[in-house]
Amino acid sequence: MGQINIKGVIWLFISGICFVVSIFFPWWALRLVAPQYKEGLYIWVYPYKMDGEIDIINSLNHYIGMKEFSEASFPELDYLPYIIGGIAFITIIIALIRNRTALMIWTGVVLVLAMLGVYDIYRWLRTFGTNLDPSAPINIDPFIPPIVGTNQLANFETFSFFSYGAVLCTIAIIILLIVLWKGKERHV
Repeated sequence: MGQINIKGVIWLFISGICFVVSIFFPWWALRLVAPQYKEGLYIWVYPYKMDGEIDIINSLNHYIGMKEFSEASFPELDYLPYIIGGIAFITIIIALIRNRTALMIWTGVVLVLAMLGVYDIYRWLRTFGTNLDPSAPINIDPFIPPIVGTNQLANFETFSFFSYGAVLCTIAIIILLIVLWKGKERHV
C-alpha cells in the first residue's frame, strides 16, 4: 500500500495529540431540567471521573427506584484513560513508521473501539433505566434514555449529548480516515 507522506505524518501526530487531550475533557453529558431546576442539573462523564450535581440527581433518582450513579459503578473509568493513551501512542508509532497498511488496520481497530464505546454508554443507560426498584415511592415504566437527544420523564426533561472530549476523538478519527484516503506518498 505504500508509505504515508510527510503531510500525513504530521496529521497523524495531530490525531494522537487530539486523543491525549480528549482525556481531560468530558466525553458525554446529561442535563436534567424541571420547573424546580430551571438552570438544569448536569452529569459530566470524563474518561476517568464523573462530575456535576450527582448527589442531587441520585437523591431524585431514588424516588423512581434507580440505582445511584457513582464512579465505582463504572469500572471503565479506571482503565479508559490508559486505553486512550495507548490509542494515541500507537497512532504516533504508525506516523513514525509511515506504513499505510498498519494505518488501515489501526483505523479499523479504532473504529471498532469507538463503536464499542457508544454501545457501552447505551448498555449503562439501559441498565440504569430498566432495573428500577418496584418498591420505589414513584412507580414508572422502565425506560432507556437516549445517548443523544431529549427524553421526558415525569416533570423532568433530559438532554443527553456528546461533549468536548468526544468531539476531539471524532476529529482524531476523521484525521485517521483522511490520512488513510489521501496520505499516500506519490512517486514521480
